[in-house]
Order: sequence, then C-alpha cells, then structure tokens
Amino acid sequence: MTSDETTTRARRDPAATWSGPVDRLTMGAVPAEAVNLNVTGKRLAGPLQGFGQLWQKTYRITLEGSEATPQEVVAAWKREFGSFWPKGAHFYAPFAEIAPGEVGLINNDVPGRQVLSTGVLVIYADDESFTFMTPEGHVFAAWITFSAERDGDGPTIAQVRALVRASDPLFEAMLMAGGAAQENRHWEATLRNLAARFGATGAPTTEQVCVDRKRQWRQAGNIRHNAAIRSGLWTMTHPRSMLRRREG
Repeated sequence: MTSDETTTRARRDPAATWSGPVDRLTMGAVPAEAVNLNVTGKRLAGPLQGFGQLWQKTYRITLEGSEATPQEVVAAWKREFGSFWPKGAHFYAPFAEIAPGEVGLINNDVPGRQVLSTGVLVIYADDESFTFMTPEGHVFAAWITFSAERDGDGPTIAQVRALVRASDPLFEAMLMAGGAAQENRHWEATLRNLAARFGATGAPTTEQVCVDRKRQWRQAGNIRHNAAIRSGLWTMTHPRSMLRRREG
C-alpha cells in the first residue's frame, strides 16, 4: 500500500489516527535504567485542566539543503523520537513507532543527581503529524503537535506547536524563574538535531503568544500530583536511586 493510500484510509477511518477513550494511563515495560513514576494510574490533563497562564508556542526549522519530504521527516521523527532530544532529557517508548494510544515515559535529569519522571499519551498520529497530551503531574497541562510541511517547491519545514499551561502553582513559579526559557531551548535543540539527521542546515525560530494571562486558581490543587515533588521523594527514599547517585 502506498503512502497516499494509507493517508486516504486514515482520513476515512479516524480510529486509525486517533487514540480511543482513555480513563487512566497504563505503562508497559521500560528499559532497566528508566525511572517509571507518575504515569500509571494518572488521568490526562490538557490546557483546560492546568493552572498557569496559557501559552501557544511554535518552534520551526527549515531543512535547508535537504530533499526530505514531510512524510519522510515525520516517519523518522516517530521512529527515533527520543534520539533528537538534548542531553539530560530521555524519552522511553515501549513501541517500535509512535502510534495513537501509546504511552511514552519521560525522564529529565535535574540537579542533585535526581530525575523528574513523567510521561505523555499519543492522542493522534498520521504520516504528517502526531500529537501528545500530558497526564496529571506533568510540568505542563498541554497538547503538543509535531509536524512537517512544504511550502510549494521549497524545503520541508519541521514544527513543534504547543498549547500549554503550567500544571500547578509550583511549576508556574519554576517556569517564571527560567524554566520556560529552558523549555524553549529544549525544543530548539530537538529541531536542530532533527535537521542534522537529514543533513540539513537552518536555525530554529520560536514564537510565543500568551493566549490567556489569567491563572486558574481553582486548579491550584493539582500540586498534589506534582511529578517533581513525587520524583524527589522517590529519589530520597528508593535504594536504587541512592545507588544511582553514588555511581554519579
């Protein structure tokens, strides 16, 4: 079956591209070195369920010098997703390729030889884009879409677009204190690594729009799910974590 036939079938059958209903997340097997916390049993939490100011962030890079099509770029992005992340950020996928309904585990290194563990659900995927939604306790309550497109006969443009709110008051404070800039650097580095995968040049661009400056104080209780707090407590009490820090 050709790529065009696959795309046509997917558009006729939403079940081929959209995740089914999910009440609580479940996590399959993960590598031995991964820390699996704050995923299993968590509900999804999109921007409507978050606490902080609502932002739309768009990161783009033009794959100058590459003949790769949008479909080729997205196919590689799905297969090798975690390999494009910068040092200190780890994405573990218990599947061969990102697909609707699958859950990915995220481990981010933080100061003190600690790790912040959370995850995402793939809510949509086709041959030109895929979208993640975050669970309770993630830094963001968000929808994040990864895509590629071509403007006429020009080179392919890869894009990350996120509609995000901080999940709770602690994460909002962390983002205001420099975490938001760090997040921008994360996706800019990801796009540079993706472009390099295709031998392309080009510099990433970042556009930020504050959609809603109000904070949703009725969601302040989300802090009970905070993945940083839960991961920190695990780090202090789990024997494996102590060994990890000694080896570091």
